[in-house]
Amino acid sequence: CSPDQEKKEKGKKLADGEAGGGGGGEASPREERRGGGRGPRRSAPVEDVEGPAKSVEGWIIFITGVHEEATEDDIQDKFAEYGHIRNLQMPLDRKTGFVKGYAMVEYEAREHAQEAIEASNGSKFMGAPIKVDWAFTAGGRAGRIGAPDRRQ
Repeated sequence: CSPDQEKKEKGKKLADGEAGGGGGGEASPREERRGGGRGPRRSAPVEDVEGPAKSVEGWIIFITGVHEEATEDDIQDKFAEYGHIRNLQMPLDRKTGFVKGYAMVEYEAREHAQEAIEASNGSKFMGAPIKVDWAFTAGGRAGRIGAPDRRQ
């Protein structure tokens, strides 16, 4: 066999899924680094855990139904009673300058955020009912206020 024919045969064996050299069908060190070279790659099992997910620095709650004339101070006053607020965001509409209707409040402790959700969800704020839930969740669709559940 010429060297060119050996290369063709080796390439053919690799294409057919046979081990190329190394004897015994073991994966080469390079193949082992890439996942063994045999069979489908398997990733670690992903748990379908539902519940709140922590942001980079704290626990964020999402408040909808916020009155258009509410201020950050109004939100601060209402939600500070549940714990120290690390951050508060209340986007304004560029055209009108009024609140877009939602706000996000970040707490340092999960317990404070949970208490704010339990005490404020469905309550009235500046004469209008508000909904309060987790901004981020791990798995599932919990925490998506106003989003339709598309599962059937």
